[in-house]
Amino acid sequence: HEKETINDVWVKLKDPDTFVVVQTAPAVRVALGEEFGMPIGTNVKGKMVTALKRIGFDKVFDTNTGADLTIMEEANEFIERLQNGGVLPMITSCSPGWVRFAEKNYGDLLDHLSSCKSPHQMFGAIIKSYFAEKYGIDRKKICTVSVMPCIAKKYECSRPEMEVDGVRDVDYVLTTRELARMIKQANIDFAILEDSTFDDPMGEASGAGAIFGTTGGVMEAAIRTAVDTLENRSIGQIEYK
Repeated sequence: HEKETINDVWVKLKDPDTFVVVQTAPAVRVALGEEFGMPIGTNVKGKMVTALKRIGFDKVFDTNTGADLTIMEEANEFIERLQNGGVLPMITSCSPGWVRFAEKNYGDLLDHLSSCKSPHQMFGAIIKSYFAEKYGIDRKKICTVSVMPCIAKKYECSRPEMEVDGVRDVDYVLTTRELARMIKQANIDFAILEDSTFDDPMGEASGAGAIFGTTGGVMEAAIRTAVDTLENRSIGQIEYK
């Protein structure tokens, strides 16, 4: 079960000197409603964003944008390996549970793993660099929170390599259940909330980011991005098998 970090996040939200940014994985929007009596699989994206803003997060972003960044990196890494005799097949590195499993049990496969960070870690790094610079915020005063469907993400954000110059990419990871607890602690009536949209400028993503969470989606997104890159044009509607 998750090691709860709700109280740590509440402390940051109550601190006027801390700019708290939250990002949510795609799966959360179709899992969160179940905690509030809605049918399993109900898409509550709009209500979820409203609830996060009412809780007090300064910016609410979609991890799909981070998935887009990861796909660009993975596709280009794949092209580089393909053209320069790198280790193939290349295996995605976006699942910390899988990465840890490989490290402990299949050390001989580690060269096959992509060097890319997972989407939420990559997005966290972007928030504390590009975003911080654009908005004129000291990156040391930004707290990044990821809402994820997988408890292995909690371990991932604590890995020693997930920081730049002593600043963590992601400070806290909450599970879907933890977010539901926070909404209930804030006495928010989730079912009657109006819909809101993710914040700009990083609230939009492509179809490649959207299919990231489906079986085979990472591979398809990487392959079609690689093809578009090599052809220097959008190939359009092709069904990849």
